[in-house]
Amino acid sequence: MVRGILGKKVGMTQIFDDEGRAVPVTVVEAGPCIVVQRKSTKSDGYDAVQLGLVEASPRRDAPKPIQGHFAVAGVPPTRLLAEVPVDADDEAKPGDAVLADIFDADEQVHVIGRSKGRGFQGVIKRHGFHGGKATHGSMFHRAPGSIGRSAWPSRVFPGQKMPGQTGNKRRTVKNVTVVKVDTDRNLLFLKGGVPGARNSYIRIVKI
Repeated sequence: MVRGILGKKVGMTQIFDDEGRAVPVTVVEAGPCIVVQRKSTKSDGYDAVQLGLVEASPRRDAPKPIQGHFAVAGVPPTRLLAEVPVDADDEAKPGDAVLADIFDADEQVHVIGRSKGRGFQGVIKRHGFHGGKATHGSMFHRAPGSIGRSAWPSRVFPGQKMPGQTGNKRRTVKNVTVVKVDTDRNLLFLKGGVPGARNSYIRIVKI
């Protein structure tokens, strides 16, 4: 079977379990997706399917190479394309639909997305540096301080924590519980938070 799906983050809410406890959940509009390409161990070295997320407004600005890629599969172009694993004996082929019903309640999944972008930030907000004293005459408040040695090795080591772009990075949250599956509306209710802002794209993969 296809072991993953593409979706869009709707937002967060809470639902109540059988014992009346409030459970924070992230609502994800999972699919519908369509198989664009099937990859196999024989031809590609691994088993996967390339999925396209079908949205309400179809993509009309696809360049000709992308149009040709979709034309081979016989499906209309989509904005989002991504690969998910598939069982080796699965017979998924281009044009097949993948819906939220491939998941079950209480199932564990991995969620892949991009974290919220915070723009260019200093070391205090980006890395949690303590900062200097706030007293009069300190002259050192939010600067990073020394970043390397002068005589030897006369360079800054790779990985040095410095100001820069914060967020907007690929992130994976593992072992997320599927609390509820709404197959009528293609909705998944995932326990807790997942990466990304509202309406951002995410990938949900079975463990």
